[in-house]
Amino acid sequence: MRKTAAIIMLILGIVLSLVGLTALAGGAVAMAVGSAQGDGFLTSGTARLSVASHALTSPRLDAIGEGVPPRLPFDLGTLRLRAAPVDPAKDIFIGIASQSDVEKYLSGVYHSELLDVEMQPFRAEYRDIPGTAVPAAPAQQTFWAASATGPGEQELTWDLAAGNWSIVLMNADASQGVAATLQAGARSELIRPAATGLLVGGAIALVIGVPLLVFGAMGLGRHSGPPARGPGAPGLPLQVQQPTQHMAELADRAPYPARLFGELDPGLSRGLWLVKWLLAIPHFVVLVFLWFAFAVTTIVAGFAILFTGRYPRTLFNFNVGVMRWNWRVAFYAYAAAGTDLYPPFTLAHTDYPADFDVDYPERLSRGLVLVKWWLLAIPHLLIVAALAGTAWTWRAETTDLGTTYERSTGISLLGILVLVAVVALLFTGRYLRPLFDLILGINRWIYRVMAYTALMRDEYPPFRLDQGPGEAPPPAGQPARQEVPGSGSTPQP
Repeated sequence: MRKTAAIIMLILGIVLSLVGLTALAGGAVAMAVGSAQGDGFLTSGTARLSVASHALTSPRLDAIGEGVPPRLPFDLGTLRLRAAPVDPAKDIFIGIASQSDVEKYLSGVYHSELLDVEMQPFRAEYRDIPGTAVPAAPAQQTFWAASATGPGEQELTWDLAAGNWSIVLMNADASQGVAATLQAGARSELIRPAATGLLVGGAIALVIGVPLLVFGAMGLGRHSGPPARGPGAPGLPLQVQQPTQHMAELADRAPYPARLFGELDPGLSRGLWLVKWLLAIPHFVVLVFLWFAFAVTTIVAGFAILFTGRYPRTLFNFNVGVMRWNWRVAFYAYAAAGTDLYPPFTLAHTDYPADFDVDYPERLSRGLVLVKWWLLAIPHLLIVAALAGTAWTWRAETTDLGTTYERSTGISLLGILVLVAVVALLFTGRYLRPLFDLILGINRWIYRVMAYTALMRDEYPPFRLDQGPGEAPPPAGQPARQEVPGSGSTPQP
């Protein structure tokens, strides 16, 4: 497959898959709403509204839009409003009418318009419109499309119709000082058909999009595979019997088959790091879609491993390429800021000062694929969260409507180290080498865990912070693996 054709297939596959997932999610939500609705209404919480004027109006309510027939053969939607006066001695009025009629009725009258409502915590924003006229009793007007008035709770139901509408809440005697509780509800016969359409459309988009995405990724994987290594190339240690009591210790210190490299640029600009994140925005946009493709191809590869014990080689190359691309951008912009050289737009190996590679496994455990990406990886995921995850705290606030929770986040440990390094660079012109080695070690740990959880290797990542720009050599007394070009990770004695 030509590279251009693979790129086109990948792009089309990603777009269709994203559209399909979005439609499925929307369809599932709509179906849940339709099921919860039943024959009744979906209702909101109760809000307490209070103004000092004669009337409270809603913003302009574009129910359907112009050009819609006034009568349809199905229930397009029904709105239900329940209002109750805060003062039981007062009668309440609630009505719906066209915007023009409401404006004419309240012309010159001191009234208020509801601009915005936030429920958690509750907050209502109003706009007062001054006036001196005293309105007539609202129930005496004949322009209301629907209305309800009287003591206690009043209920209004109204079938949605084309046009611009306004909801009006008043005291029944049109006196000043309107205070009431309001609850809204809605019902529609279109929710379930719309949900079915979204589910069917989303499924069709996924059926077309996922194969296109996978075939496109496989095509790019053929063009982004690792270069052939000659004898003596660094890789996994020989799986040979060590006739010493230190065999386990040597294994613990052996290089991991996911290797991360980064060479510090000796001529780094003092201030370019301030805008690197901005310069890298094109890469961020591309990587969002590539990581989505990575997730899909990893799932496909997981099923392949489960049934065959093998990770499809082209998908493996593609996924390693995505991680390689991500590492180059991270090394440039935010996770190390170790070079001023702009990252290339490619999945393949280049002469860029940052690189990442994973040895291809000829065979993988079928059983481990079910547990290693979540259960077995939990200790490492906790450590990675501590190293690279943002610090967060929860704040609880109790209001009349209940308890609300808000989360605040802070910078990660890795982010702090990079910030210290670049600030030192700004003032001294030097990137502290020991700090760079530590930063590379943290990134190396993170990417090893990423490779393991992405099902690329069965070897458990070491609990080891290997610092420095490159991988450590094999321990003394342990020979390096010799690999026949193109043979993957099969050790050769």
